[in-house]
Amino acid sequence: MVYGVLIAYFGVLLLLGLLASRRVESLSDYYVGGRRLGYWVAAFSAHTTGESAWLYLGLTGLGAAVGLSALWVVVGEVLGVCVAWFLMAPSFKRAADRSSCITIPDYLVDRFSFASDSSTAVKLIRPVSAAVLVLFVTIYVSAQIDATGQAFEKFLDWNYYAGAIVGFGIVVTYTYAGGFFAVAWSDFFQGLLMLVGLVLLPLSAALAISVRGDGLGLDPVFLNIWGTDGLTFSSLLTIISYAAIGIGFLGSPQVFVRFIAIRDQLQIRSGRWVAVIFTLITDSGAVLTGLLGRSLLVGMDGDFSATLGVSGESVLPMLVEHLFPPIVVGVFIAAVLAAIMSTIDSLLMVGSSAVSRDIYQQTFYPKIDRVSLIGFSRRITLILAAVALAIAVMVATLAPGRTVFWYVIFGWSGIAATFCPVMILSLFWRRYNAKGALATMLAGLIAVPVFKFLVPLLPRFGPLLARAEELAPSFFVALVCGVVTTWMTNDQEPDTVSVASSHQSLNVNSQI
Repeated sequence: MVYGVLIAYFGVLLLLGLLASRRVESLSDYYVGGRRLGYWVAAFSAHTTGESAWLYLGLTGLGAAVGLSALWVVVGEVLGVCVAWFLMAPSFKRAADRSSCITIPDYLVDRFSFASDSSTAVKLIRPVSAAVLVLFVTIYVSAQIDATGQAFEKFLDWNYYAGAIVGFGIVVTYTYAGGFFAVAWSDFFQGLLMLVGLVLLPLSAALAISVRGDGLGLDPVFLNIWGTDGLTFSSLLTIISYAAIGIGFLGSPQVFVRFIAIRDQLQIRSGRWVAVIFTLITDSGAVLTGLLGRSLLVGMDGDFSATLGVSGESVLPMLVEHLFPPIVVGVFIAAVLAAIMSTIDSLLMVGSSAVSRDIYQQTFYPKIDRVSLIGFSRRITLILAAVALAIAVMVATLAPGRTVFWYVIFGWSGIAATFCPVMILSLFWRRYNAKGALATMLAGLIAVPVFKFLVPLLPRFGPLLARAEELAPSFFVALVCGVVTTWMTNDQEPDTVSVASSHQSLNVNSQI
């Protein structure tokens, strides 16, 4: 019964890929769906892409491990989604439409082409942004492939490597065939599964606890919003690390390409409410699933690590098997895989476009014909996927104690710290220049591994500072570097007028 549900789920994904492949006639179709997405599909696609494996496995595990303080992740994500859709998307959409861009590097090149900037700096924007994007996208995809293997292992008792390869093969097949159309519509379908699952599961767990009749049966520290240690400086740093996850919605290419693809401003105004509500429901549902799952499966006196693992990431598969019959278990497995695959497909499209469009076409072969470029794009999609699979296998072999949550967050942090400060400054600071943008991206690129791997090793204060994790401090360092570099290289006084309403547009695109 479980396998029947999964076969039906995979069949829908492959069918969507086949149908979408018939609509791919240009590079714009392959990478941004010809700019024809409606708001429901765009909103679901943007946020299934942003949520990924850590929502079902990582965030539920965090809820089980730390309790209600995991809701700071929800606060951060909802704020990030609000800022992205309400404040950034309209300006970005106007700028993207004027320049007919189909990638984020396209937008950045157009943004700085008319500034009083060094032409060398402007020329470096595309290769630097594309290279950084490919690097962190590949890491991020590898984290999702790793989560695929863990999902098959935890739910179905499969061999980890077999599960990773099967899931990898399916998502690559429909992405290769249908491009952005297949990705967007499969994300919509998968988003519905995710939404239903994260509403049904905490409600069912709450009902089971009510029938049991003895309350939550948890230590009160898990119901403290400030964390199990109460309000201390170290717990405040942890809260910052949780809330900072929402920064990734403020300019990450895999999210903002949906604003390029959405039909018009009216669709953005409608889609923002779908995006906010979807984020609020799914994230809250994940945290509550973890907390209620701890109550049902471990209780007050049980051994948490022995039952759910150190990270708590076994809570969802164990809770599903505890509460539901096999056919429903199959639906939940499909929902977990949906959370993973909806991110893999989107990231592969973003990484492929960076190589094919921004490096191969725009840098080396500007006159390449449309058919050849689409074929090359599909090959690059396969190559990036294979590299990500190799990284996932290597990490699984060398780091058996890794968690889905923080492996995924490292990739998310890399993309966010290098691109979100650039996107914010480029949209809201007219005097921001190409040298500042390069400094921002390079600072983010360096800061993420420094704060992840080196800062915790510092004597005395290292372990304490590590509580803030890598995203928030890396974002801040990149933002400051961009501002300082712009001030130092621009004689004109900066102002805060949005560039989207003032700069002229240069169509940098050809062969679209």
